[in-house]
Amino acid sequence: MNIISSIDQNPQKHQIRVCSNGLEQQLFLPSKQSGAGSAVNGGELISLALATCFCNDIYREAAKKNISITRVTVRVEGDFSGEGLPSGPIRYYANLEGDASDDDLCALAKHTDTDAEVQNTIRAGVRVTFGS
Repeated sequence: MNIISSIDQNPQKHQIRVCSNGLEQQLFLPSKQSGAGSAVNGGELISLALATCFCNDIYREAAKKNISITRVTVRVEGDFSGEGLPSGPIRYYANLEGDASDDDLCALAKHTDTDAEVQNTIRAGVRVTFGS
């Protein structure tokens, strides 16, 4: 899946777009009060990406096992200790509700953790390059 994300930002406009395999969507993120940049920071978005990936993948993996999920809650915690420094360890927690036993839901969560693409991307320490 090819993914492209973009921001077009100036004091009058803050436009966020994501595109996966040619399907483009616009997302709403507010700009800072000053108009210079996003009100939501990159660390928050990394945390949200981890939570979103796990949530979406729970439904995907549950369907493979014929488990109906009725609720997923995910909480992600990390610490950015200074400008230009990477995050310290990131930990996340999830609660699932569905039509399976607690043991089966726990096994589903553990399996999904090993299969979640964003989690595995961060764990692998993927190279990021800048180009203009």
